Amino acid sequence: MNLTSPSELKLLLEWHGFRFSKALGQNFLIDPSVPRRIAEASGVDENAFALEVGPGVGCLTGELARRAGKVAAIELDGSLRGVLTETLGGFENVEIIWGDAAKLDLAALVRERSGGLEPVVCANLPYSVTTPLLAAFIEAGCFRRITVMIQREVAQRLAARPGTKDYGAFGVFVNWRCEVKRLFDVPPECFMPRPKVTSSVVELTPRAEPPCAVKDEALMRRCVRAAFSQRRKTLANALTNGLGGFGRDAVLAALAAAGIDPGARGETLDIPAFARLSDALTDLGPDGR
Repeated sequence: MNLTSPSELKLLLEWHGFRFSKALGQNFLIDPSVPRRIAEASGVDENAFALEVGPGVGCLTGELARRAGKVAAIELDGSLRGVLTETLGGFENVEIIWGDAAKLDLAALVRERSGGLEPVVCANLPYSVTTPLLAAFIEAGCFRRITVMIQREVAQRLAARPGTKDYGAFGVFVNWRCEVKRLFDVPPECFMPRPKVTSSVVELTPRAEPPCAVKDEALMRRCVRAAFSQRRKTLANALTNGLGGFGRDAVLAALAAAGIDPGARGETLDIPAFARLSDALTDLGPDGR
């Protein structure tokens, strides 16, 4: 069965009584080259344990199963049980896990099911849960590589540089923890139903060490969130309003110590600058002394 043939896919879904859910953001691939390219880009081989979220009808899952030692695919929509039983039943190295990936302990799942294979993520992520799932993959701290198809707008934010409109707090967090590489775009006509936006495949490679040292990573992340929470405000105002526990005097003293213009805006700071600011706040304390 050709799972990327629109006519065969429609027959398969009708046979099993499946209906697309807008709430779940379901868009199935109908271009056979795309799942193949994603699987190849992920670099999975017989030594890999590939975690997929949202297998849909299993076209990417099948490509992974032909390459990986084992595949675990997490699917939330129980109405796909019959479909996936039919499309993936011939793969002995595939396990379907029914549930919400955002609510699972991914690190524990890998420990229990990977069998010592190298854990990687490879998935076509639903647009509506892209950010929390990417954060969960990174925070799990066990994946050697994360290759995902996401909305192009999100991919642009992940790859954005300081001073650009796409640069933001989540991109800073991801780049602090991972090296980010945009691989290729996937146009709307490659999906059924056709989405209104273009998708992009990105590769995140978790860093062994962050790009620069910081004394308190949690405080740095608070600084980043505060700096971007009110993008039109100066850093002095945004940090004073958004960084609980530090008054204006402390914020101004820390900015001066870090060599940062208090009249600048958060999107102009690169990761080392946020690290310097965080360290200055750590050293000076809440009263700025």
